[in-house]
Amino acid sequence: MLKHGILNPALLELLGRFRHTNTLVIADRGFPSWPSVPTIDLSLVDNIPTVEQVLLALLPACSIGAAFRAKEFKSHNSRTAVLAAEKLLRTHGIKLTYEKHLTFKKRVPSAIGLIRTADTTPYANVILESA
Repeated sequence: MLKHGILNPALLELLGRFRHTNTLVIADRGFPSWPSVPTIDLSLVDNIPTVEQVLLALLPACSIGAAFRAKEFKSHNSRTAVLAAEKLLRTHGIKLTYEKHLTFKKRVPSAIGLIRTADTTPYANVILESA
């Protein structure tokens, strides 16, 4: 029996397929779904869990080389929230690129999976690229 780390079996299976240059989406509760992208829904109630909480759980388990986020994240959230999100990635040596939300969404169909959270933060979505 697992005693620490990622406990969700579906998430463990997805992470086992997350290899060099693959991408993985961590999405907020309102993000659309794509029938072709396997989705793991971790949402429970508003903001449990958040995108940042899922990131905190995944980062020690994965080798991430890059992250992508919509530019709108910066304009729709407080400076404090933006800096905290950037710091989380930076402390793990992950390069963050901001791009238009529509450009961001065009990356989704090529992702190996999507993790849906209950995050209510506007544009909280992030795409991780495996190193």
